[in-house]
Amino acid sequence: MFDQPIRTIMEQKKFLTAPPETTVSNAARLMAERNVGAVLVVADEYLLGIFTERDAVFRVIAEGRDAQSTQLTEVMTAEPKTLEPGKTYGHALLLMQENGFRHVPVVENGRPVGIISSRNAMDPDLEEFVFEARRREHHR
Repeated sequence: MFDQPIRTIMEQKKFLTAPPETTVSNAARLMAERNVGAVLVVADEYLLGIFTERDAVFRVIAEGRDAQSTQLTEVMTAEPKTLEPGKTYGHALLLMQENGFRHVPVVENGRPVGIISSRNAMDPDLEEFVFEARRREHHR
């Protein structure tokens, strides 16, 4: 899995973008509806930043900001580290571990094409675990 290209693993379906003037409360609502932990902040199809669940906690709630009026551009991580879809998933995990974050935008020519998260590493094993647990329950 670690030597697979990111393009084969990245979350394309759950890929969420929002313009920089989006309020934190609207972004949080979109994140909840789509069950994702990050929003890529985009203007004119180009990546400007990323806003994550941790940003909501540390940069909004902990600082006492008003989520109804605070815009993503005020609390996002501007110019985040990114990866191209041809890089390996192992490279992505190393980048996340070394820098202490859990989401990395995947871009081509400055335009977001997906997102990769540390959670992607657990999903296949977790799915196998759930499948095995259900199989054992069924055969009792």
